[in-house]
This record gives sequence, structure tokens and C-alpha cells, in this order.
Amino acid sequence: MKNVYFLSDAHLGSRAIEHSRTQERRLVNFLDSIKHKASAVYLLGDMFDFWYEFKLVVPKGYTRFLGKISELTDMGVEVHFFIGNHDIWCGDYLEKECGVIIHREPLTCEIYGKEFYLAHGDGLGDRDWKFKLLRAMFRSKTLQFLFSMLHPRWSVDFGLEWAKHSRMKRKDGREPEYMGENEEPLVLYTKDYLKTHPDINFFIYGHRHIMLDLMLSRSARILIVGDWINEFSYAVFDGENMFLEQFVEGESQL
Repeated sequence: MKNVYFLSDAHLGSRAIEHSRTQERRLVNFLDSIKHKASAVYLLGDMFDFWYEFKLVVPKGYTRFLGKISELTDMGVEVHFFIGNHDIWCGDYLEKECGVIIHREPLTCEIYGKEFYLAHGDGLGDRDWKFKLLRAMFRSKTLQFLFSMLHPRWSVDFGLEWAKHSRMKRKDGREPEYMGENEEPLVLYTKDYLKTHPDINFFIYGHRHIMLDLMLSRSARILIVGDWINEFSYAVFDGENMFLEQFVEGESQL
């Protein structure tokens, strides 16, 4: 039985990350290290800091990452790509050219006999009305159409600068620390969701850039899988056990 891997929030291309090329190589090295051990890889959103597909143009860069996920899908490994709040604007390029399976909404699925609820995590339990408004605007087909009228020379630069500005507003460019079981929006959302969906065993999210592994009941567990900026973390399910790990090159065991 092969493993199933979950990771998120690489924010490739971010202008707020000084070691972006090294970061991409480390992600690619991780994917290369698991390619013979994986049956599926779930990329849970914000793999790019900004991604916008025009009809005949996609953003510059990410060649090593795109090549590696294409290699995995060519080998028969399922690669699932969840849109996040930074890479909402995926068209069909990643599906057609790289063979990934795109998910635009949370997914409930069965893996090795266990029930999973998978999502990037943005908008789930978030009480920030400004973020909710921006999220609705970014998902607007009308606004996306108008944005596509701009030349990529300006629109892609604008998107990358917007994303950089958003990150640099936070202290040290990091997300807030874990708020605690009774305050963390994703935990509160999950507890409420579990009341009407008691059969789900694992809730797995990205978005928050924190590593969290918390039992919610005797059979339900929530994991937030950290990021590939500072933590280089991922979750792995071997069919029986779930682990939350950090990748150290040359030392990955699972």
C-alpha cells in the first residue's frame, strides 16, 4: 500500500521570500523523494503566490515544480490541486499540461477506508468581513474577465506586488500564531461541521501556515499542514496512521 501526501502554501514566486529559488528546489526534491512511495499527492492551495491564466499566456517561472508534478502524473500518481486564495484564477492549463485534478471547492472523499474532508481553508469560519469581501471579488467572473483585459506585463506584476504587500503587512511576514482550540476559526468551523457529518475521520487544511494536529473526538482529527516557506511540512497517510512531518533533505522516511 502506497502513501498519500498532503501539503500546501508554498507561495512560489513570492516577492516577499528571499530564498524563493532554493525553496522551489526543496519542494521539488521532496516530491522527487516520494514519487515511488506515493499513490496520491494533495496540494491544498496557495502553491503559487499569484497565478492567473490568460487565454494563451501563463505566468513565467515555476518550471521545476511544474515539471516534477507532470512527472508524477505521468508515473500514475494522482496529483490533486486545490485552489487557494492566492491561486484562485486557475484555468485548464494545469489539468491539460500537467495532468493534475483541480478542486475549486472543499472535497469529501474516502481514502483507504477513511473519510476525509479536504480544503484550502480560506473562508471557512473566518470572521473577517474585509477578507470575505475580497474573496468574493476575486471569485467574481465579471471582475476576472475585466482583469484579463489588462496586458500580462502589468496585471501579473500587479498581482505579485499585491501578494507581497499582503504578506509584509503581517509581523515578520508570518501568519498569526495558533489561537487556541476555542479561538482558531478553522477548528471552530470543523467542530461545527462535525456535528452534522460525524463519519469524517480527518479534516485537513492549509491556509494558516501553522502545524496543528488535534483530536476532536475518538474518531475525528484535524490537521493544518503548515507551509513550504518556513516549516517545509506535510501530512502523510499510510492507510492506517497519519503523521505530520517536516522535510529535511536526505532524511525523509515515509
